[in-house]
Amino acid sequence: MQLPQTRAILELRHAVRAWLTAFHPAGSVVVALSGGADSLALTAAVAAEADVVDAVVIDHQLQTGSGEVAHAACEKALALGAASAQVVQVDVYGPGGMEAAARRARYDALDAARMRRPVLLGHTLDDQAETVLLGLARGSGGRSIQGMCAWDEPWGRPLLGVRRSVTRQACIDLGVLAYEDPHNSNPDFTRVRLRSEVLPLLDEVLGGGVAPALARTATQLREDGAVLDALADEVLTQALDAAATTLSGTAATTLSGTAATTLSGTAATAGTKSVNIDTLKPAAPPVRRRALRMWLRSHGVTALTDKQLRALDDLVGNWRGQGAVAVGGGSAEARLVVTREHGRLSLDLDRGRS
Repeated sequence: MQLPQTRAILELRHAVRAWLTAFHPAGSVVVALSGGADSLALTAAVAAEADVVDAVVIDHQLQTGSGEVAHAACEKALALGAASAQVVQVDVYGPGGMEAAARRARYDALDAARMRRPVLLGHTLDDQAETVLLGLARGSGGRSIQGMCAWDEPWGRPLLGVRRSVTRQACIDLGVLAYEDPHNSNPDFTRVRLRSEVLPLLDEVLGGGVAPALARTATQLREDGAVLDALADEVLTQALDAAATTLSGTAATTLSGTAATTLSGTAATAGTKSVNIDTLKPAAPPVRRRALRMWLRSHGVTALTDKQLRALDDLVGNWRGQGAVAVGGGSAEARLVVTREHGRLSLDLDRGRS
């Protein structure tokens, strides 16, 4: 399809071209299509700029007629230049409420359908601003207000610098009728109220420009965060190596021959569950906390609170003889804890739990 050369469409194509050049200069991609203005505009721009684009529509089956909406979106994608379009039905269930469950089901289905290709999502600058505000409300630190990444393999977001008004105008220019999801105007959802009430009020009070300012803040924090993550990764690697070396050395001095070799190998494996305190301690507290988070995430501990992280950091930098720190997880019989002993922090199960 030959796209009209309107201002909105040119802006979209420029954003998509820049993303492809930076992250996926050749080969096919998948577009996650809902039938709304953002994903339809993205599909048109990607079809014009990428080698091959295949559209995947996830039918959550939460509304009457969702199947018809999904198939109509496929037809529009093909008309806009997609090489193929398919509907994937999912069942929405699980913890965290309907929004969270639908998101999990959607991303799992897209991951299964992508066949090792990038999946491009239609998140815009306005979505980024809403994400930052939600992160601020949670109060979980800088990481929670870094927003979404342009490339978080396999998920690509070419439109994070494009306003929602541009995607809507592009659909008008293309003569394509975008689907208006009733959920996007349902005030029962927090994000909807942010979009329709909070951001407009902030614009009114502060004189406009709030969404771009929030998006810029997210970008700056991601850039700063990348540097801190690199420093933390280096510190963590050294702390893991030092802990493993200490454990291996202990094995070698207490046993000999085959027994020492076997225990030394076991100690090296167990060393990933221990980090050396003397290696961690000289690092700045924000770097230490990131290193500790990385270490625990590698063992499946993903829901650490700021309070827990600071308690863990105190085991390194403010040691006063305090006990183990519970980090979530484990089982009904034994909780997962981090303890300090023999110059190391160790992750283990506390079987003393009643």
